[in-house]
Amino acid sequence: MRKLKLQMQVTVDGFNSTGANDEQQWITWDLDGIRQYIINLLDTSDTILLGRKLAVNYIPFWQDTFTKPDGPMFAFATRIVNARKVVFTKTLDNSVWDKTILAKGNLKEEVNKLKSQDGQDMIVYGGSAFVSSLIREGLIDEFHFFVNPIAIGKGVSAFEQLEKWQPLKLKNTITCNSGIFILHYERN
Repeated sequence: MRKLKLQMQVTVDGFNSTGANDEQQWITWDLDGIRQYIINLLDTSDTILLGRKLAVNYIPFWQDTFTKPDGPMFAFATRIVNARKVVFTKTLDNSVWDKTILAKGNLKEEVNKLKSQDGQDMIVYGGSAFVSSLIREGLIDEFHFFVNPIAIGKGVSAFEQLEKWQPLKLKNTITCNSGIFILHYERN
């Protein structure tokens, strides 16, 4: 069975955005420190799950970045553009993006159907409400948090919809020179 992995930037006080539009101005940009880790996650995943709100900007951003081979994010763009993408939506009727299908049914059933298919693991990036729904349903198998060296006091937590405790097992910790900690957990 394929795993669903979450990669998410978070603050030291546990928030992943500051508002309804997933604002993340607080992120510490450390491509040198996190590049290989992100590439490894992408190389072990062949499918990206996205909520509709994130997809409408995320997919075009990476398609544009893919046209700039000299850019610092080209290695990510290559993998993202070539991956299969599944956008979870109740409002879109058809996909306008390459290698992208829509999932319009029950979240738990759709994700479990994807997990049972052949292939590599899957990865999810957000947005916040979508990720929170996946966590609530116990669908995320691995958590890869990039903990930024900043506290913001209030914001949105990926765990805000959690209705019962979800124990996690720490698998790995990496410290970056920028102060970012990469924490890899598995669901217990």
